[in-house]
Amino acid sequence: MTFVIDPQVAAEADDARDAIARFDAELSMMFPEGEFAPLSSVLLRTESASSSQIENITTGARALALAEIGFAKYGSNAKLVAANVDAMNRAVALADRVTPETILDIHEALMRGQNHANPGQFREEQVWIGASPTPHGAMFVPPHHDRVRSGIDDLCAFTARTDIPLLTQAALAHAQFETIHPFTDGNGRTGRALVHALLKGGGATTRSTLPVSAGLLNDVDAYFDALTAYRRGDASPIVERFARASFAAVDNGRLLAKDLNAAHQAWAARLDARRHAVVWRLLPVLMSQPAITSALVQDRMGVSQPAADNALRQLREAGVITKASGIQRNIVYIAQDVIAALDEFAARARRG
Repeated sequence: MTFVIDPQVAAEADDARDAIARFDAELSMMFPEGEFAPLSSVLLRTESASSSQIENITTGARALALAEIGFAKYGSNAKLVAANVDAMNRAVALADRVTPETILDIHEALMRGQNHANPGQFREEQVWIGASPTPHGAMFVPPHHDRVRSGIDDLCAFTARTDIPLLTQAALAHAQFETIHPFTDGNGRTGRALVHALLKGGGATTRSTLPVSAGLLNDVDAYFDALTAYRRGDASPIVERFARASFAAVDNGRLLAKDLNAAHQAWAARLDARRHAVVWRLLPVLMSQPAITSALVQDRMGVSQPAADNALRQLREAGVITKASGIQRNIVYIAQDVIAALDEFAARARRG
């Protein structure tokens, strides 16, 4: 099948790709040297949460932060989103080359422990999309499972091409992935993680993960309609949706970075410890992981329990962290400024 992209849509996608690159460069200048990595982690977490929300898997920033350090109920949405964070990290780490094996690695990280989805394995049964009990009344019936591997091989070859504008290529690759529907579950989240592998591999993002899924959230119906249009031979709508989602994600991401930078500066103003104290080195960790314990501080900082406890005390006294409620046996602290910034980001994404 040959696709013809509307010239205006193609131009908008190129502009969006440039906006992504500018955003990526801007962020490193917003934080002190050496403290950008936490912001990159935060953006990846927001993308993972937004991608999950498209599939109606919703959780708050506090619940996700607790899930990432092991404080989540089995089967909870927070635990599922935490797995999506792992999958997104895997996608970005494997961005140098998209292969069937890297796609399987991403899926394994996403669906680990969910045996119904055969984590890390392509499907071996027919699936269909829609509420129909049989394929005959389905909204869409993906290719037979015998054709999945060849379809994925073709898709990977497409992602290796260098003659297609990057964001257009990422949008088309995503739509084709969703059309192949290679897994029994987790296709949407895996396919959106694939977009980030392509953006990084193509050089649009080098320091951060643009929360594109947050941009898709403001009109999920249009996103699904664009996938349907692609399957009918019209590729322009899905390219347009990704271009507009990228612009929205850049705007929202800038606001998030501004809020987090303001929080970081406020923390620094309230601390009076000597500049080389553990508590100062803990601030970037707290930015990237706003739920912490003494054990986590000891592990991340390589310090003793007394030193970790002293740093946590200093943070409490400065009003940077508060003790989390509702958790038994373990003392967990929350950086509410970060939680609030992340929740406000999510609310903006939903509103558009």
